[in-house]
Amino acid sequence: MIDRQELANEILLREHIRRAISIVSSRRGERLSEEKQLRLHLRRLIKEAQTAVSTQAKHASTGINTLEDLLRNSNILSVLETGFKSLTTEESQRKSYANHILVAVEKILAPEESRKEAGENIAVSTQTTELEEDISLEIGDKPEDDPDFIDVGEEEVVKADGEVEKEEFAISGEDKTGRNKAFTDFQTIEKVILRAFDDLDNPQDRELFTEYLIKNLSLYFDKYESDLAQNVEEPAAAEDAEPTLEPGASEDEDIANIELQEVLRHLNIDDIIENLL
Repeated sequence: MIDRQELANEILLREHIRRAISIVSSRRGERLSEEKQLRLHLRRLIKEAQTAVSTQAKHASTGINTLEDLLRNSNILSVLETGFKSLTTEESQRKSYANHILVAVEKILAPEESRKEAGENIAVSTQTTELEEDISLEIGDKPEDDPDFIDVGEEEVVKADGEVEKEEFAISGEDKTGRNKAFTDFQTIEKVILRAFDDLDNPQDRELFTEYLIKNLSLYFDKYESDLAQNVEEPAAAEDAEPTLEPGASEDEDIANIELQEVLRHLNIDDIIENLL
């Protein structure tokens, strides 16, 4: 038969153990709360610092500053990352996507650069142009140029604008799925790029903008490919692994039990009982 005194001592001991568990859990909760507040504060400071830095010009070239603003504050990178990473069937699709985007960027900026250069010389050619407009071009005019001429020739088969544009966009030998996705996404980012480029009047700024835009896009495509490579499958051994926590047990409870064991390891049970009596 269990002695009543021993039973009372055991009850008191269990009560003190419960209190110890409560104290440990409470202190851990307070510590986690403080850590959470600290993390939030640090994130806020980092965000404020990034905002302050982003508003300052950090490069000696206006063209590079314009490019950084374009990549940082537009949807270009998010559109390209989403499109690139959606092509997961074959690597050739992603390579085709990247190549089409890079070539397309170069193609749209080249005529813009020519137009800018022509604009710089427009003052020189203005007088010549006015004189040419006053000259009658009667010699060598074609009959078809007469406004009264009615053309009844055979009509050529005309393709849809989108189909023609896609064929002109295509690179021979590249994957068509990657081409089609690149064509669609490029329609989204084309005007944003041209708008930024059009703000630059200095030839050197335009040259640096074009060069480093293509170079940075290429580097980002390499980064996206690396990101996909890191998404490795779960090892087969992990599929059969048993959870470390028992069903229904939380991580905090498990940690509290471990800490309690550490507390009890350093307690003298005889001293506790003696103090309780």
